[in-house]
Amino acid sequence: MKQAGFPLGILLLFWVSYITDFSLILLIKGGALSGTDSYQSLVNKTFGFPGYLLLSVLQFLYPFIVDPENVFIGRHFIIVLSTVTFTLPLSLYRDIAKLGKISFISTVLTVVILGIVMTRAVSLGPHIPKTEDAWVFAKPNAIQAVGVMSFAFICHHNCFLVYGSLEEATVAKWSRIIHMSILVSVFICMLFATCGYLTFTGFTQGDLFENYCRGDDLVTFGRFCYGITVILTYPIECFVTREVIANVFFGGTLSSVFHVVITVVIITIATLVSLLIDCLGIVLELNGVLCAAPLIFIIPSACYLKVSEEPRTHSDKIVSCVMLPIGAVVMIFGFIMAITNPQDCTHGQEMFYCFPDNVSLTNISDSHFQLTTQLPVLNISIFQ
Repeated sequence: MKQAGFPLGILLLFWVSYITDFSLILLIKGGALSGTDSYQSLVNKTFGFPGYLLLSVLQFLYPFIVDPENVFIGRHFIIVLSTVTFTLPLSLYRDIAKLGKISFISTVLTVVILGIVMTRAVSLGPHIPKTEDAWVFAKPNAIQAVGVMSFAFICHHNCFLVYGSLEEATVAKWSRIIHMSILVSVFICMLFATCGYLTFTGFTQGDLFENYCRGDDLVTFGRFCYGITVILTYPIECFVTREVIANVFFGGTLSSVFHVVITVVIITIATLVSLLIDCLGIVLELNGVLCAAPLIFIIPSACYLKVSEEPRTHSDKIVSCVMLPIGAVVMIFGFIMAITNPQDCTHGQEMFYCFPDNVSLTNISDSHFQLTTQLPVLNISIFQ
């Protein structure tokens, strides 16, 4: 919302959710038409080994694209402890259906976190100054916003695995599940984005939790819940990455020893990466434009256009022809803008409004008088 402009951001959120819904169904249709049962085999059949290799690289890199120059030492012990204690054991599961049941807990916690963000929008929002351009319709960084939204909705690398775990799997059943899932997802995303942006407007960070003060016990509980959601959902990403390695190097099957070894290697690399990065914004942007955009917009459209025998005027083909170039634009220009104009990052430092004796009033609206007179009350009462 901060990058795109609040009204345009709402419209883009619905647009990306529609494209996600369409492309997830398109992938399964493409698989049915080509007689394949995985994203990689679909691309391999339609575009040969070069396409298969490109997809494998994108799926493998999806959990790892980061900015390696920032080190935030205070988190190291917690990251390593939680990885060894929880993430690694869960990632050793071979059955994605079991992981799906485990990750359901993260969905419940997401609702809890949403409740906390909504609560703070009411209690904290009126005390935070609004930036001057807070309500403009559109901003020039809208393409970067599409990248972040694409990251939020990307699940295409899992779709064949989930489809295969369904009882009596059919395209019609899959379509109903996807419609409902995307509807719930966009509703949650819209509430998060709206409540977060209404609270902090132009001061919104890539990681919304960085906007809240450390003395806020309710938000600290929200951070804990968010950590649990990551622990419970990351094993699904590990499952996909491990499958890519198995398909490329081991013919699709791993022995018990190699299953453990490769899982440990993946988790170790991901843990090292997380120890070296403390800015979530650039991670979301680069993952969104370099991995999510081609996995959502480009590859499903290209595969369907290649295998489908429908006439050119068929609605699926028309939408696919539109999606493909749009995805290319988001990928190219989004990457350029993410590098030249990255999101703000506090690097773990508290925001200025958390310190009533050291408030900067530069580039904020005329509500700064209200801020200086009410901040003591903010620190004393609201966070209790």
